[in-house]
Amino acid sequence: MRATISCLFLAVVWGCGEGEPKPQSIRLATTTSTYNSGLLDHLLPPFKERERIEVQVIAVGTGQALALGERGDADLLLVHARKREDAFVDAGHGVERRDIMWNDFIVVGPAADPAGVSGLRDAAEAFRRIRAKQARFVSRGDDSGTHIRERAIWEKTGQGAPRGTEHYLEAGQGMGRCLTIAGEKRAYVLTDRGTFLAYRSRLELEVLVEGDPMLRNPYGAILVNPARHPHVKAAAARKLLDYLTSEEGQQRIGALRVDGHVLFHPATTKG
Repeated sequence: MRATISCLFLAVVWGCGEGEPKPQSIRLATTTSTYNSGLLDHLLPPFKERERIEVQVIAVGTGQALALGERGDADLLLVHARKREDAFVDAGHGVERRDIMWNDFIVVGPAADPAGVSGLRDAAEAFRRIRAKQARFVSRGDDSGTHIRERAIWEKTGQGAPRGTEHYLEAGQGMGRCLTIAGEKRAYVLTDRGTFLAYRSRLELEVLVEGDPMLRNPYGAILVNPARHPHVKAAAARKLLDYLTSEEGQQRIGALRVDGHVLFHPATTKG
């Protein structure tokens, strides 16, 4: 009996000494641009180390991220389509939306520039010329924030996207893959600047159109509403949201550079 009790006691002691409890885990549904750019690899490790919260990143288009939030299949969203974000919150799917950062969209394409758009600061005019010249264009085609903005620019031309034509390719892929396809096909593509800078060294594409106010690209984070989905890990997700908007988080966002270029500007900076 004494031997049995001793063994049980030691088992409890050893069990308690096996290590600290496993970190809690939350699901962050975010865009391929934040993933492909390397931002999350730069931003999340200090949070995980301090808070002992694992962040499972689900990198999809903004439309898909919002759909995950609606189903309660994510705890926090980091996306970039403001009207859709506001509608998500207004419908009761999300709470506490906060501005996180911004960069801009740019139109990139081959150096030969067959549509003659280089130097334009009017994205709609660039799209008109691309359409008129029947130049190749790669579309995300995935209801992402970038695709949503691309459709808005096509609508501004008064004609809409040239869907169904051989020179308009709807890839249904993330931003990094679309840039690779555009490089291979010597095509134009709308991209966020951060992902382009991260991929630039492996692409034969140049920045051709930039500076249009319509190309500004803000990102926001939204907590999935725990009143709608009680199983979401709201407290842990709020810690990540607080980190992203903290002085430390904002500084880390602004510190990420490629060849001296800032990939994302923290929401605390003007511009």
